[in-house]
Amino acid sequence: MKPIQKIVVLGPESTGKSTLCAALAAHYKTNWTPEYARQYLSEYGTKYTYDDLLTIAMGQIKNEEKSTELLEQNNADNKSQATTKKLIVDTDMYVMKVWCEYVFNNCHHYILEQINQRSYDLYLLCDIDLPWTADEMREYPDAGPRIELFTLYKELLINQNTPWGIVSGVGAQRTANAIQLIEENLPKI
Repeated sequence: MKPIQKIVVLGPESTGKSTLCAALAAHYKTNWTPEYARQYLSEYGTKYTYDDLLTIAMGQIKNEEKSTELLEQNNADNKSQATTKKLIVDTDMYVMKVWCEYVFNNCHHYILEQINQRSYDLYLLCDIDLPWTADEMREYPDAGPRIELFTLYKELLINQNTPWGIVSGVGAQRTANAIQLIEENLPKI
């Protein structure tokens, strides 16, 4: 069985990550791993601590591993049918690193270890060209922090070896731009 290609979607809050992940999963007829932080903060409240971020990171990894296992099982069960080998991941440990450091000026060793141990095939960095939309989970409506956070993500991606690209545009155009980056950077499997 060919390996699964993992595509991570990341970026500052309110840049359309979850919407893009759902659209890409629908396009490629595959699964996607939602951002665990939303589930955690919905359940336990939006006042979080440094230690909560470690719990969120562990939950994100656990959900990604479950999604990977499910996709591998689906692919194994459908050997005779054309099945996708892509998994769309909403948020990874780079997001957790930036979050920890931006809010608490520190990062859990577990998160740093996971960054070094885990591998992905493509990163899609969502541009800050969408208007900020308020919800109870979001913290940074002002342009300054959004620009800072986008720059932090971009610097992380520049300094690693996995292909990456910036996804911009609104609605279907944003999705089309992401698909183009995927097609240009990942071999067909």
